Amino acid sequence: MKVLVTGAAGFIGSHLSEMLATRGDKVIGVDNFNNYYDPAKKLNNANNLESHHDVMVIKADIRDRERMMALFEEHQFDAVAHIAAMAGVRNSVANPALYMDVDLVGTQHLMDAAREFGVGNFVFASTSSIYGDTLQIPFVETDNAVEPPQPYAAAKRASELLGYTYNKLFKLNFTAVRFFTVYGPRGRPDMMPYLLAESIYHGKEIPLYEGDFKRDWTFVEDTVKGVTLALDKPLGYEIINLGKGHPEPLLEFIAEMEGIAGKKATFISKPKLEADMYVTYANIEKARRLLGFDPQVSMKEGVRRFWDWYVAEQEQLTPA
Repeated sequence: MKVLVTGAAGFIGSHLSEMLATRGDKVIGVDNFNNYYDPAKKLNNANNLESHHDVMVIKADIRDRERMMALFEEHQFDAVAHIAAMAGVRNSVANPALYMDVDLVGTQHLMDAAREFGVGNFVFASTSSIYGDTLQIPFVETDNAVEPPQPYAAAKRASELLGYTYNKLFKLNFTAVRFFTVYGPRGRPDMMPYLLAESIYHGKEIPLYEGDFKRDWTFVEDTVKGVTLALDKPLGYEIINLGKGHPEPLLEFIAEMEGIAGKKATFISKPKLEADMYVTYANIEKARRLLGFDPQVSMKEGVRRFWDWYVAEQEQLTPA
């Protein structure tokens, strides 16, 4: 199968590209290498994909409609895994127009190209942030999800709805997979696990927001397995949660990493941000039933694997 992976040089996209290439798929990656965080990290991911896994990574922006159309015409993809997004729920509050442009308009460009060139399946990376402060816990896909708490979630929800329209009008197979607090090696430096590791390793002070936060911590390997299963199974139109299905307190996640490292993090207490949610909790029965999704990595194992990667990364960055 020939698959387009957008955001291929990023955290989740690089893991997905690696998994698909390893099983024998032909993977073409797209990434714009923006500076939301250090582009060198994404460039390193892309170089590793190209040198070790026979993945072609093209520098391009999904907002460039003509470039996307030309790319689809040239490669005739069987499936699309649309992982690229302007990420960061808090940053979206300060830059709503940018998030709508990338996460909604860019997505529409890809969907138009997919229907124009007969792509068999379009899998869209959505988010648990869509659920907002729902009272329906665990989060289930039948929730109306009409109160997204920030522009990032709003753009993702709008893309899901547009996917429904494209399926109805143009018969585009469209599956939205909603991610839940994905973490693991190559994680973004603005995300809590990386910030926590930085605090422990380098002694940096980081914010700890007030409140009883719980997260459905989902290891990246499990997440990309779920995306791969979705790519393999055109379903018409579906929305599917991809989480661990078991929320655990933020404080326990912190304690787990501190215990592995043998050192404490340093925090400064701050009030909860309006864009944040107290809990994320995936009902994954639909993912089990439709995809055979079965997440395996425990928080304990996942935190250890992340910490080991982080330490190895820091040792590579430190001159001998």
